[in-house]
Amino acid sequence: MIQEVITEIPKILPDTDIWLGGPEVSFHAKELLKRYPMVTGIMIGEGEETFSELVQHYCVHDRGLDHVRGIVTADGYTGDRMPVILDDIPFLYEDLSLFENRIIYYESQRGCPFRCAYCLSSIDKTVRLRSMELVEKELQFFLDNEVKQVKFIDRTFNCNAKHAFDVWSYIFEHDNGVTNFHFEIAADLITKEQLELISLMRPGLIQLEIGVQSTNAETLQAINRYTDLEQLRGIVDTIKGYRNVHQHLDLIAGLPYEDYQSFAKSFNEVYAMRPQQLQLGFLKVLKGSPIEERAGEYGIIYSSRPPYEVLYSNWISYADVQRLKGVEEMVELYYNSGQFVHTLPILEQEFYSAFEMYEALAQYYEEHNYFVQVPARGYRYQVLLEFAIEKNPARGELYRELLTYDMYLRENLKSRPAFADSQEHYKEQVKEFYKQEAQEWCYLKGYEQYNSVQLQKMTHMEYFTYPVWEAKLTERLEKPVFVLFDYMHRNLITNDAQTFVIDM
Repeated sequence: MIQEVITEIPKILPDTDIWLGGPEVSFHAKELLKRYPMVTGIMIGEGEETFSELVQHYCVHDRGLDHVRGIVTADGYTGDRMPVILDDIPFLYEDLSLFENRIIYYESQRGCPFRCAYCLSSIDKTVRLRSMELVEKELQFFLDNEVKQVKFIDRTFNCNAKHAFDVWSYIFEHDNGVTNFHFEIAADLITKEQLELISLMRPGLIQLEIGVQSTNAETLQAINRYTDLEQLRGIVDTIKGYRNVHQHLDLIAGLPYEDYQSFAKSFNEVYAMRPQQLQLGFLKVLKGSPIEERAGEYGIIYSSRPPYEVLYSNWISYADVQRLKGVEEMVELYYNSGQFVHTLPILEQEFYSAFEMYEALAQYYEEHNYFVQVPARGYRYQVLLEFAIEKNPARGELYRELLTYDMYLRENLKSRPAFADSQEHYKEQVKEFYKQEAQEWCYLKGYEQYNSVQLQKMTHMEYFTYPVWEAKLTERLEKPVFVLFDYMHRNLITNDAQTFVIDM
C-alpha cells in the first residue's frame, strides 16, 4: 500500500520529502532507493532516536543530514547507530481512551539470544531490558485501569530467568482480578521456581504462547532451534495440570526438511499435548532473516508480496501447502474455537490420527463448497454432525448428544438447535425441578433472588442417554440423566458453564 502511495505523493506535494523506515525496508535500502527515486531516504533498524533526530533536522535546519546516524540516502549510509536504551523510550499509554476495547502491546525487553532462522530478532543477539522500576510502574498503570489484556511483545520473554520471575511476581502480587497478561516463552527454559509461582496464580491471570515450530530434529537443526522436546512436553503437561493457564502452541509449515508427512507427524505430537490453542502457521521469508539468505539453497519459493509466505520448497509442493491451508482452517474453526471439546476427542477415534481427521474434514468442506461460504458458527455443529455420521452412521445418536452438550456448555440458546432431539416429553419434569430448586437451592448458588421461571430462563437442563461429559468413548447409560448448565458460574480458562449431572 505504501509503495503505491509514495509514487503518487510527489504529484500532489512535490516539495514534500518522503522517508521510509522499519524492518520491511532496512535490509535492502539501496535497491529501494533505486526503485523509488522519489524517496528522500530510509531509516535503518531501530527508529526511535533516528526519527527524533530527523524531525529536529527539519525543525532547526542548522545541520546537514550526515550527523543523523542510521539513515541511507542517495549520498550513502551515515553509519550504524548504537542500540537504543529501552528506559529512554517514553511510555505510550498515558491516554487509554485511544485504546478502548483493544489489546495493549507492551515491551519490557528487546532482542533475543537465540538464532531462529526465520526470525528477525535472531539478528540482534543481545537482550536489552527495561528497568524493573519502570516496568512495575507501567504494569501498575494497566492494573489500576483494569485493562483487559496486555500482550508482551518480548521475543522470548523468559530468556532472562530473573526478569521473567520478577515480572510474574509483580503481577501475581498486584493482581486486580481482571487483567490478563500474554507472554511468548520458551517452555524448556522455565525454572522450578517459576512453575511454583505460576501454580499459585488466579485462573486467567497469564496466558502462554510456546513456539514448538516442528518436532523434526533435522528441521530444528536447520532453523537453529535446540529445543528439548521431552522437557517441553513435560512443562506443558505440568502447567496444564494447574488448570489456571491458557496455553497456545505454535507450529510452522514449510520449514526446511519438513515434508507433508513429516509435518503431519509434528502436528500429531504437538496436538497430543492438548493446548487450549494450536496455531498452525506458514513460513514467512522475512527481509533480512537468515532463512531469506538460504531460500535458494532450500528451494523455498515464496510470495513476492507481504507477508512473503511460502508457496513451495524442495520438500513440500504447492498442492500440499494448499492442503495444509485447509487443515489450518479446520483447526481454527473446530479446535481453537474451544466449542467442540467433548465431540472432537471421540471423533478422533474414528481416524488413524488427529491430523487425518482434520484433513478429512477439510476435504469434506471442499466437497460441499463450504470454503467459499464458511458456515455460520451455529451451523458448524450441524456440519460436524453430518461429517461424523458419514464416517460412522452407527454412532449418529452419540454424536448428536455430544454436539448438543458442547453447544449448551457455551451458550444458553434462545432457540433449540435443529440437530438436537426434542425434549418435549420432559417439560413437566424440568418445571418441577426448578420449582423445587427455588425452595431448596441445592445446585444454583447465587440465584437466590430469582423465582423458578427466571431460573429456567437463566440456566438450561438437557436430557442425555450417553455420559457425554466423559472424555472417552462409552456405551449408553443404564438410566438416562439430566444435565444442569449454570451460566453464571463459568470456567475462567475455557468459559464453559458449570454443570451438574442430576438423576431425576
